[in-house]
Amino acid sequence: MLRPRIVPCLLVHQGGLVKTVGFKDPKYVGDPINAVKIFNEKECDELAVFDIDATVNGAEPDFRLIANLAAESRMPLAYGGGVRSAAQAKRIVGLGVEKVCVSAAAVDNPALVTQMAEEVGSQSVVAVLDHKKRLLGRDRDVYTHNGRRNTKRALLELALEMQQRGAGEIAVNSIDDDGRMKGYDLALATQLRQALRVPLTVLGGAGSLADIEALVRACGGIVGAAAGSLFVFKGAYRAVLINYPNAEQREQIARAAR
Repeated sequence: MLRPRIVPCLLVHQGGLVKTVGFKDPKYVGDPINAVKIFNEKECDELAVFDIDATVNGAEPDFRLIANLAAESRMPLAYGGGVRSAAQAKRIVGLGVEKVCVSAAAVDNPALVTQMAEEVGSQSVVAVLDHKKRLLGRDRDVYTHNGRRNTKRALLELALEMQQRGAGEIAVNSIDDDGRMKGYDLALATQLRQALRVPLTVLGGAGSLADIEALVRACGGIVGAAAGSLFVFKGAYRAVLINYPNAEQREQIARAAR
């Protein structure tokens, strides 16, 4: 059986690492390269890095930063931010990144997902869907540009389209739960896991390893449990301290799906 992936998610803003709450009020938490070095030592399953400035500013990916991150990383690395073409995806993979994440550009032009999959392989294409609950009803709309632009597209509908277009993984990120550390939306995760054929990664809300274990149990083990605050903060006062579960803790989480 495949083991669940536990994935730290790092946000880059103005060259530094930050953490947000509800996609707002970024708090500086350190240097990206130093964070990668620490996660190397902790032997984490995978690392995801998102440049949250690129798309909003209309900039292309920061290839120098990407090259430095990939050169330092000893774990599978995913990168997102400013990717708008298959050529950019190919260049990023050529720098040593295993997965290229795309969001706004894929929503605006779903054919881009197919083009990227043809260029670098579906296994290297991750469609990232940031979502928020609608004011009325239970559905969730997908947002882009750091939660500023409502696409008016339903999350499940768009996830299925991204899968059909060739994305090898779907990552869903809850804007409502971002940084609040009150647990994942397990009902939503279960619904998506049952509907999708490709790997699913869930982000938004993790506040403890118990939350990750609950997600793994709800999704039958085949899920990526991603988190930001959980892996950069410690304690009630949210002191900055990069951390990651040890081998025994990871095994306990994996057993939750058995």
